[in-house]
Amino acid sequence: MRIKADWLNERPTQKVLRLLGGAGHQAFVVGGCVRNSLLGVPVTDIDIATSALPETVIELAETNGLKAVPTGIDHGTVTIVTDRVPFEVTTFRRDVETDGRRAVVAFTDALEEDARRRDFTMNAIYADADGAVVDPLDGLPDLNARRVRFIEDANQRIREDYLRSLRFFRFHAQYGDPDAGLDPEALAAIAGNLDGLDTLPGERTGAEMRKLLAATDPAPALAAMEITGALSRILPGAGSAFIAPLVHLESEANQPPDFMRRLVALGGDDPTMRLRLSRAEDKARHVLLRAIESGAGPAEIAWRFGAEASWSAVFVRHAMAGSPPTEDVSAEIEAGASADFPVSATDLMPDLQGAAIGEALGTLERAWIDSGFALTHKELLALLGNEG
Repeated sequence: MRIKADWLNERPTQKVLRLLGGAGHQAFVVGGCVRNSLLGVPVTDIDIATSALPETVIELAETNGLKAVPTGIDHGTVTIVTDRVPFEVTTFRRDVETDGRRAVVAFTDALEEDARRRDFTMNAIYADADGAVVDPLDGLPDLNARRVRFIEDANQRIREDYLRSLRFFRFHAQYGDPDAGLDPEALAAIAGNLDGLDTLPGERTGAEMRKLLAATDPAPALAAMEITGALSRILPGAGSAFIAPLVHLESEANQPPDFMRRLVALGGDDPTMRLRLSRAEDKARHVLLRAIESGAGPAEIAWRFGAEASWSAVFVRHAMAGSPPTEDVSAEIEAGASADFPVSATDLMPDLQGAAIGEALGTLERAWIDSGFALTHKELLALLGNEG
């Protein structure tokens, strides 16, 4: 089997692979680029594995006029930049010691040893500069079946890095066969290693959850995550019941996946610290919660918080209710988002002062919204006995 892909045949990729191979070292593209090419999905990152030691990689690059940056040299990774394109080049390695978050590695010239320290069989597939696929651990059958499976002992793989439990659910959501179910051995191992999730830093946890919730349909993975106990360990009080109906509503309305909308639909305790939400994300979460809990209709929410928040509130509300939105919801949201309240505080002075202005504006605002944003400046002022 061979990979035929533009990214592999492009000059920068070939230059790095031929640089290493021409010096007598093994050099392969590996991981996501190979996996995604075989699945026919876009490739974003190109990682290269080699038998050359890091110092040799640096020497070869610099000798040939290429920039080499020791980005993770303790773990065997050197970034080579050619034609302004960066490539992470990592020496074949095996784990010597792990604590569930970090690993001490030793370098090796054996491709199979390098493959065995990876997480899933579908990520341990390599290809050489000509595109010839090398599959040392027989990962191709799993990839073709879209089956996410840990390499060899699932318990051992998880204890090497507890983030792999979350990656398992994320990979199933992104690449797994939704009709085939999730690997039972993996689920049992995840359920047996929940304590390890508590040791993960929020940045790593948050990054994985963002990717999981942004998948086209994360519902099966999140349901399995809840059954194993991993979901409540990451987000106490959260539940997956509303995710499947939410995904369905999004699909019916041709709306793209939205991390924050789905996070709010999970419910539970405030996830800000656990997922290291940014200030902007935290603000967006609170806006959406206010919109959902306000009791206001789609048009009013769109006027107060914007069209995006209104759509999210509509989807979450109806997912929870188990019912579809009304057919005119799009028009309501558009009307609210484009409406402009025609009265300002200066219109009420000098007849009103201080708190009375705020009260009057609130009254007029309510009347204007209830009219479907139809009442004019003159009609609103007339409600106060003021023709302006």
